[in-house]
Amino acid sequence: MSKGLFDCSGKVTLVTGGNGGIGLGFAMGVARMGGDIAIWARNAEKNAAARAQLEAAGAGRVMTYQVDVASEEQIIAGYDQLMKDFGRIDCVFANSGASPSYNSVFDMPTEKWHEFLDVALHGAFITLREGARHMVARAEAGEPGGSLVACGSLSLFQGLPGKQNYAASKAGIAAVIRCMAVEFGKYNIRANVVAPGLIITPMMGGEQAARYISDMYGPRTPIGRVGYPEDFEGIGAYLCSDASSFLTGETITIDGGYMVRP
Repeated sequence: MSKGLFDCSGKVTLVTGGNGGIGLGFAMGVARMGGDIAIWARNAEKNAAARAQLEAAGAGRVMTYQVDVASEEQIIAGYDQLMKDFGRIDCVFANSGASPSYNSVFDMPTEKWHEFLDVALHGAFITLREGARHMVARAEAGEPGGSLVACGSLSLFQGLPGKQNYAASKAGIAAVIRCMAVEFGKYNIRANVVAPGLIITPMMGGEQAARYISDMYGPRTPIGRVGYPEDFEGIGAYLCSDASSFLTGETITIDGGYMVRP
């Protein structure tokens, strides 16, 4: 049965880092619209909890896998298993990666630069590339279409002291997305970036830390609050669904208006 304009039924969506935070927000949106969902993340307990939430929200089928996206071998093996379990892939959200912070670039050990890029840039690139490979094969067999999505940030538009590795990964994957939009458009495969503003997620610490951040930064947005993972449910469903079939090569900012404030 159709679930409306953003219907995701019959579509299979992969979300890396989808067992919490913004990734789970994307996945919940697809779930509410009846889509099938695969989650790649390393924490088995959190994977199980996310699966229960997604199934309760109305997802078709939900499978979780322990995949480390810093490993090309694990990514390729993960897709092999996903294709055995679901038979297709329609939408990929490359979302894995934390938000490290140092006081200065001089505080950042070189190995931390490389470790972060292994996940947030190289891992995201390989995840998107291998997903596109399966989508192109399906298109060449007579069924075009697909959606590739990278999670960006406001570091695409402004400097962030101490977050050079984070900002570099986001800028790099945004460039990858633009190139993929051009290369895969002939297959009706679209590629876009979602750039979140300040979003309260478990990675920020406990309730007290979240309240402090909300009180400090919420009033700075025109909407008057910070964001939450559920604010990404709508864009997740939209980008998975056929409603976004003419949107590609774009960066969609979800920040409560922070970047356009006076």
